[in-house]
Amino acid sequence: MLVSRQYCFKRSLLETKLIGIPMLSPFYVQPPVQHIQPVFRPPSEGSSLIFQVTNGCSWNRCTYCEMYTDEQKKFRLRDEAELLNEIQRCGESGLQPRRIFLADGDALVLSMRRLKTILQAIQTWLPSVSRVSSYCLPSNLKNKSVDDLIELEALGLKLIYVGAESGDNEILRRIDKGETFDSTASAVIKAHEAGIKSSVMVINGIGGKTYSEQHAMESARLVNLVQPNYLATLVLTFERGQEKVINGYGGQFTELSTLELCTEMKQFIQATNLEKTIFRSDHVSNHLVLKGVLGKDKTQMLSSIQQASDYFRDHPNYQHHTTDY
Repeated sequence: MLVSRQYCFKRSLLETKLIGIPMLSPFYVQPPVQHIQPVFRPPSEGSSLIFQVTNGCSWNRCTYCEMYTDEQKKFRLRDEAELLNEIQRCGESGLQPRRIFLADGDALVLSMRRLKTILQAIQTWLPSVSRVSSYCLPSNLKNKSVDDLIELEALGLKLIYVGAESGDNEILRRIDKGETFDSTASAVIKAHEAGIKSSVMVINGIGGKTYSEQHAMESARLVNLVQPNYLATLVLTFERGQEKVINGYGGQFTELSTLELCTEMKQFIQATNLEKTIFRSDHVSNHLVLKGVLGKDKTQMLSSIQQASDYFRDHPNYQHHTTDY
């Protein structure tokens, strides 16, 4: 699928806005929850009940991201009593969700006390839930110990989604990610030590032409170190303009063509040394759909990338639009 997209950066359109909860019975049930729109979630949380425990993102400075830039998305914590009442109403309404996603951008910015209170309420009122998950900024785990995370895992937090974006520190600085190779690695490893699974996301094309190869190699080095349970790649696209990203690169940023995106992906996959990571590049932004387990399916994936590269080389009408700055 050759569709441009905008990642976290906008996991809008791309990461699917929450419009409602899928049918839970032969009749549509509107859950008794309140959201400040837009609400974003990973594609894999499409059937999850979503509780908005924070509004917006506590960092909200990444140059590629416009998820929470609307005025109504200014960061704040959700009123605790209001949220707990919401969880109780869902339980009393008869909902029996299997999974819950804690929105918005970084639920783990909450204190241990508040997180424990929320998870305990979910256990009490929604005992059918087998997995609670959330996005996670690596820096939000800095002040949480392994023992803290073990406690959260026991209360139901089973999976965190970490937008690493890149393993290259130069790129991370230029996109104002607020993280480094080491901070991301430390957070994921700490989560694994507590028994919490991780889904790591990397943005194909985030370094432009200048940093493409080092982006691929350093990102592979990062995932090789942390061995995530799940790994996904998304393609850099621009929903509301390129200015912030371009400025972060000092005005010198050249978007990758479709063929160059394939080359970067090939370099990345070739450099991975993963044991049993479930890999997906099937997001709406991806030009090439890849699915499999790394490293079991590595050879097959590289073959698919080569076939795609040959096709895009022979069909310039499918090339990703490139503009030089």
